[in-house]
Amino acid sequence: MLIGYARVSTMDQNIALQMDALRMAGCEKIFTESASGSHKDRPQLKAALEYLRSGDTLVVWKLSRLARSLTQVIKTVSDINERNIALKVLTQNIDTATPEGRLFFHITASFDEFQRELIVENTRAGLVAANKRGRRGGRPKCMDEQSIKKAESMLKDTQNYPFIGDVIDQLNVGRTAFYRYFTSDRIKQLRGEHVQI
Repeated sequence: MLIGYARVSTMDQNIALQMDALRMAGCEKIFTESASGSHKDRPQLKAALEYLRSGDTLVVWKLSRLARSLTQVIKTVSDINERNIALKVLTQNIDTATPEGRLFFHITASFDEFQRELIVENTRAGLVAANKRGRRGGRPKCMDEQSIKKAESMLKDTQNYPFIGDVIDQLNVGRTAFYRYFTSDRIKQLRGEHVQI
């Protein structure tokens, strides 16, 4: 049996692409969640792993959907392999049911982590260089105190702004920037039961 697992990191990401790919791959059941890959507490991944039985295959869209660190990925795959469960990664043509697939999995996982470490290293080096030139690193703030207060009052006004997209359009900020200031918990707190994206 093919069991799918789909994950998005933020409210801004759309899970539909992963869901479509998993359905096309023949997954009979799909577990989904919104959580950072670095978070160890991912209840839906845990539920998917508990649901799998010997001979089943766990299917993910990308290896990064399973976890962000090489240690985490290898531990998960090692655990399911011991239970005679395979891993299939759609975009990277990995299938641990075959010896070649297992080899390719380890190579790909290593390169994925190496690439993430390079990005972090280059970012840190850039911030140090900018600091030496008297510039502070990071993005400039796109929402000041006044626009945050405006956004809060608009979010509370569910009659005139029934959709969160309406608020974002009115503020003229990007979705990612907006969700940096307003987490899903904060939005629920402001809107009560009227959360519509």
